[in-house]
Parts: sequence; C-alpha cells; structure tokens
Amino acid sequence: MRVSSLRWVCVAFALTVLTVGCATAPPKRPDNLCAIFQEKGSWYKAARKARGKWGLPVPLGMAFIHRESSFRSDARPKRQRLLGIVPWRRPSDAFGYAQATDAAWSDYRKATGARFAERDEIDDALDFIGWYNDRSHRQLGIAKSDAYRLYLAYYSGPTGYAKGTWRNNGAVQSYARKAADRTARYAEQLKRCEKRLNKKWWWF
Repeated sequence: MRVSSLRWVCVAFALTVLTVGCATAPPKRPDNLCAIFQEKGSWYKAARKARGKWGLPVPLGMAFIHRESSFRSDARPKRQRLLGIVPWRRPSDAFGYAQATDAAWSDYRKATGARFAERDEIDDALDFIGWYNDRSHRQLGIAKSDAYRLYLAYYSGPTGYAKGTWRNNGAVQSYARKAADRTARYAEQLKRCEKRLNKKWWWF
C-alpha cells in the first residue's frame, strides 16, 4: 500500500472514531421523563419547541422516540439473517431517533424547508414527529393527544392507516398500545416536575 493511500485510510478511521465518540448517549433513566430532562436540558427545550410549533404534547413526542429508538441517535432496524446466520439486508432504511425512512424524511424536508435537518439530532427528530402527527391530524382526523391512533398512523403511514392495514396486525397494535401507555406515564411524571424544569431552564 502506498503512503498516500495509507494516510487516507488513517484519516477515514480517525473520522469514524470521532463520529462514534460524538454520538449523544441515551439518557441514564429512560423510563422517567423528569430524569431525562434533568439530565438533558436541551431535550426539554426541543420538546417544548415542537409543542409550540406543531401542538405535539411533550410526553407523546418523547414516548414515540422511546418506542422507535430507545433514545439512540444512530438506531437502525436490525439486519435480517441469511440462512439464519449471515448478517444480511436491513428491512428498511429507517434511521435515527424517530426511525424516519429516507422517503418520509425527504417529504418532511420539502414540506417544512428544513434542508439541513438530520435524523440523529433530537430537535429535528421531535420536529419531524410533530410535523408527521400534524399531517395525520389534518388528513385522518386523529386528535393530537390520541397517542394510540397517532402511532398506528405513524407506523402504517397515512394510506395504510386509512385502509386499516393495522387492524389484522397484532404486533402493530401492541406497539401502539405501548406508545400510548408510555405517553400516559410520561404525562403523569411531567406533572410532578414541569414547574421545576421551567424554573431551571427558564432561558429556553
């Protein structure tokens, strides 16, 4: 290998290490919304911003992200296994906190003008969820507080939801129930700490 080629390999490796090292770690207590926001004040700012812009309830947006990625910024669907052994293709190109697909993210960028939005940024992910749920509200008539039906539409897409593809899919209904249950738990937790959070992060 020539010296110049080796140098480029080293640079690429260093950039990869830096990128991985800079990824935001998931919160230490993901089951407690108050603890999440105490640890990550900027996430509270992002959730409030999405609420003001899209009417996205703070607990609902955070519950969707927990359901989709467990708060991992670089989350992707698990690879399928060829012959049950060899790692193969991923079932979709979903990526990031909100597990947005390439197509959905492209639609979001075009609709909102957010050209530089990234799926591994929490504020962009929450904004995406707010936009998506707002679209579901307008097109499908789902209340913005109805976490169960909003998640069904989020998972199935507007057309799939309208056609009722989820009705015979117990797994999708289970995911939606879990998202709704977590939304309710997060809402109860937030009631106990929002005043304190607003005092602590008043400059947001």
